Amino acid sequence: MESDDKAWTDYRDKFASLYDDLNYSSPAQKFVMRASHVFAEKAFRENDHFDRVLEIGAGTAEHFPFVRHGFNEYVVTDADSKTLAIAKTKLAGNCRGKLTYELQVGDRLTYPDNAFDRVVAVHVLEHIYQPHLAVREWLRVLKDGGVLTVLIPTDPGVAWRLGRHFGPRKNAMKRGIAYDYVMAREHVNSCTNLVAILRHQFRDSSEGWWPLPIASLDINLFFVFHAKVQKQEAIL
Repeated sequence: MESDDKAWTDYRDKFASLYDDLNYSSPAQKFVMRASHVFAEKAFRENDHFDRVLEIGAGTAEHFPFVRHGFNEYVVTDADSKTLAIAKTKLAGNCRGKLTYELQVGDRLTYPDNAFDRVVAVHVLEHIYQPHLAVREWLRVLKDGGVLTVLIPTDPGVAWRLGRHFGPRKNAMKRGIAYDYVMAREHVNSCTNLVAILRHQFRDSSEGWWPLPIASLDINLFFVFHAKVQKQEAIL
């Protein structure tokens, strides 16, 4: 039973307080993770503007500081109330626009159709059990002509596996986390499958790989996908 899975429940209980330390504490990890956020926003400039932006699974708000474009409202969401509380503290000094914090639990978003001009999902889709349904839900709340940005790790690629073994794995195990087991439950979708889902769903899109501009799972660490939504053409 789930209630008896102590390794998992202990990790989830501590997730909000541990996340930043596990992923941003060492210089190498911090460089790589920051690079992923920069890479996700590389397609946008300061003179770009999106009226309403929704970030899915924002966690402790590690991505927001890298958003360069303008906005009127930026909605920060997560399924964990503790991480949202940390996000709110982190972004308390923001003066760029209106920030809204909302708990979103489950597959169905509480927003109406065509509610947002941009949806951002960074380090999220690999955790969702039915990613094709999640992508369709993100499409539902986007306006026609809106933009979806998805960034995912290249797990189970060789470079990602090696980097994880020598970086966050050691850090987590020092803190008593059953890292291999937790990651087996956290990263439930392979990069290959997610790329196929995204390519199938959207026709007007661009994509990139980091750190090398070569479409290869094994020599890169991250994949980014930007889609401009054309609802007449999207596969619903």
